[in-house]
Amino acid sequence: MVKETKLYDELAIKPDASQDEIKKAYRKMAMKWHPDKNKDNAAASEKFKECSQAYEILSDPEKRKTYDNYGLEFLLRGGVPYPEGAEDEAGGNPFAGGQRGDYKFSGMPGGGGTRTFNFSTGGGGGGFKSNNPFDIYNTFMSANGGAADLNDIFSGMSGGGGFPGGGMPRSSRGGFGDERPARHHTPEVTTVERPLPVSLEEMFNGTKKKMKIKRKMFDDSGKRTTTDTVLDVPIKAGLKKGSKIRFKGVGDQEEGGQQDLVFIVEEKKHPIFTRDGDDIVVTVDLELKEALTGWKRTVTTIDGKQISLDKGGPTQPGSSDSYPSLGMPISKLPGQRGKFIIKYNVKFPTSLTPTQKQKLQEIL
Repeated sequence: MVKETKLYDELAIKPDASQDEIKKAYRKMAMKWHPDKNKDNAAASEKFKECSQAYEILSDPEKRKTYDNYGLEFLLRGGVPYPEGAEDEAGGNPFAGGQRGDYKFSGMPGGGGTRTFNFSTGGGGGGFKSNNPFDIYNTFMSANGGAADLNDIFSGMSGGGGFPGGGMPRSSRGGFGDERPARHHTPEVTTVERPLPVSLEEMFNGTKKKMKIKRKMFDDSGKRTTTDTVLDVPIKAGLKKGSKIRFKGVGDQEEGGQQDLVFIVEEKKHPIFTRDGDDIVVTVDLELKEALTGWKRTVTTIDGKQISLDKGGPTQPGSSDSYPSLGMPISKLPGQRGKFIIKYNVKFPTSLTPTQKQKLQEIL
């Protein structure tokens, strides 16, 4: 019968749990309450601290025995494993009288002879000092992760497991109040960039594109899972190629949080129009005869308006006509648009007969 079950309750296990069960329970609770997974939950940090302290004590056989026999308060005030048959009249608690002094115990682990332990009722000096919860967590993951999906959390750090050389060393003293290893700096969340093909009509009109993405997350047991998420990507009228649309915290889970995802707009090739800044350009091909003697055409703009062209000729190769306010919307100037430009491409014949050449010479 244990004196209290508080630490076991923190890990949601029974007092007779094995060391393997303690490890599995701590992994689950630590992943559930890790502050990097609970940025908007202020209570998570305290829960993370409590489950880490519970693991630190219960995973150490001597500290666990002391806790089982005398409770957490005794351990925090300076308790050590109490040998069988050495209880005093106060029920086995050397602090019952509120005194401070030296207590000699024989038959302690490590061999014969008498060892002296100093206890402090004031919570200082010889009292149990819990390590930083992040150090407990990182050391546990380094020593017990054993799986690529756990180590992926720390992939931004050196050593593959989050620490130089692959692990964080414990203090060799093994007693209460061990020195705490310095916690490694939490890496910044990375940003992933993905191309987003957009048609010229979508850039002209503005729209929302639904994009299905896959992202890797960790569940409460620490297992790496893949989930599908659908994002509504806003395409603002007048948006240009190369524009970036950022979504924060929607990518894979990392130690510092979840990756940001940035879509980079790419313009799909249009069969008729090309874009030049805020202007839309269309090319009209003319036969040489048309360019010289005159021609008629009807050209349709991107928004369906029709422009009638009637040229008497000659039309110079490479010449153009410009129509204001019929081009692309200007995103920074609502209500305004660029130009619609018609360029003329004169198609010269690839060959002429001697007779044709003679007639052209006579005419020109």
